[in-house]
This record gives sequence, C-alpha cells and structure tokens, in this order.
Amino acid sequence: MRRMLAPAFSAKNMEAMRPRVRHLLNDLLDDLVKQDQPADFHEAVSFPLPVLVICELLGVPAEDREEFRSWSEATSTLNDEQKSMRGFTNLWAYMGELVAKKKKNPADDVISRLIGQNPDAREQEIAQLGAGLLFAGHETTVSAIDRAVMLLSLNPDQWHALERPGAVAATVEEVLRHRSPVSARSGDSGLPRYAMADIEVEGTVIPAGDLVLLGIEQANRDEDRFPDPAAFTRRVPNPHLSFGHGFRFCVGAPLARVELTETLAALVTRFTTFGLAVDLAALSRRTEQLVGGVVQLPVRWTEA
Repeated sequence: MRRMLAPAFSAKNMEAMRPRVRHLLNDLLDDLVKQDQPADFHEAVSFPLPVLVICELLGVPAEDREEFRSWSEATSTLNDEQKSMRGFTNLWAYMGELVAKKKKNPADDVISRLIGQNPDAREQEIAQLGAGLLFAGHETTVSAIDRAVMLLSLNPDQWHALERPGAVAATVEEVLRHRSPVSARSGDSGLPRYAMADIEVEGTVIPAGDLVLLGIEQANRDEDRFPDPAAFTRRVPNPHLSFGHGFRFCVGAPLARVELTETLAALVTRFTTFGLAVDLAALSRRTEQLVGGVVQLPVRWTEA
C-alpha cells in the first residue's frame, strides 16, 4: 500500500501543490472576513481547506464533498460501531464508483495515477485506499489547524514572532509536537497497534499478536528530549513522533505540513491580530470523534 501511495504524496509533489493550496486558502479567508465578528474559523477555513485539497488531489468532484463530509464524520464516530462501519462502507462504495469512472476516463489525479501505475491491482483495493485517503487526508489536518489557532491565541508572543524567517515552519512542528494530530482527547492511552512479531523492549517481551498502545503524546512530552515540554515554543530541532517514525512514517506528512504552513503564513500576513473570541473552556469539544477537535472555533481579527 505504501509503495503505491508514496510517489503521489512525495514532498516534491506536495510542494507543487503549494500554490493551489494558497489560492484555496485565500478564497476561504476572503469569505471569512466578509462575516460578522466573531466568526466560526472551523467552519469557514479549518474544515473546508483540507477537504478541498484532498478531494482535488484524488479527483473527487467538489459538489460531492458534503456527502463525503457526512460519511467521514460517521466513520470517525467512537460511540456507535454500526454508524462508523456504515460511514466507511459508504466511503468505500463511493470510491469504488469513482475508480470505475477513472478507469474509463483517467484524469490528472491520484486515483487515475494509482490505476495507471498498478494495472494488476483490483478496483476494490484502489477504492479502499482512496476511501482511507479521503478520511485520513483531512480529519487530522482539520484538528491540527484548529489547534494551531488555539495555541497561538494562548501564546500571543508566538503569534507576533511568526514574521521572523523560519518561524512559521518551526511553529508548525511545535503545533504537531505539543498535541499530536492523531490524539482524540486529553488522557488517551495511546495509538493502538498489534505486534507482528515478538519484540523485546528493555527486557520485556511483547508477544506477536498482542495489542500495543503507542504513547505518542508521552514521547512528545519526554523531558529528556524536550526541555519544559508543556511550553508552546519554537524548538529547533524538534524530533517529535506525531507522524510516526521510520518505515511507518506518515505518507501524508508533506501535505499536512504544506497546509499548516500556508495557513499560518496567510494569517500573519493578512491580520494584525487574530485569535479566539471566547475563553478556551467555552469551546465544545468533539469527544465522540476519533480525532477529537472542536465543534466551533469563534475568532476575532484585525486586518493588516
């Protein structure tokens, strides 16, 4: 699966997407500033940007994105297994129809390239990959963009420092470290995985087949690696594990970084002040969703 996807999501290809991401973002911000203040940044920017980008990459028609949104949110539901399965089944079925169309009429998109570069792959295999990409390619980034705004609102000194050379990229990495995009809620015990072979860790053997909870949040707060780990501050280097490590490093990391850096760069360029319009404790959190996040993100701003 990784061999099939890695070329499409290479750092080079994602850099080529940067101008398009910037254009989509500017359109969304143009619409945001037309609204009365406070306005919901989550609904105006954080949610639609990653959706528009991943749909464009995969070749999903823009008019279908509302359906896709409902299926994706259903897939992410933690407290209703049947609803979650129905959501992913609908995503998979939709992608199956799209793959069949792309096979007959290929275009310049990831799904068409997957079909062309993997002629022996079954349509359902590519459809499942596409459904997974549609879901994973936006949910975590939506949460990360919202979190960036919240963290910068709580740390205004970091907002004012964004104009310095290299500050945006370093701030993005700290947003990722401070709270991993894959974390659903505060206090989660870890990212669930299963051992594929016996693994010895400091004298303890984890047998093949055992469930392992990977403490990404704990690793990203390791005091031996990150002095004052609870502080939100630019760190160089910043060896966080929010995208995984080694062979399992997240295929979509270059895309997420492009979207986050373009968002922060646009905000600091367009606005003199920008931040939460309510106290952090007043935000309603999506505790029933896999990637967590907030229901709304009311913001106020002053244009530059």
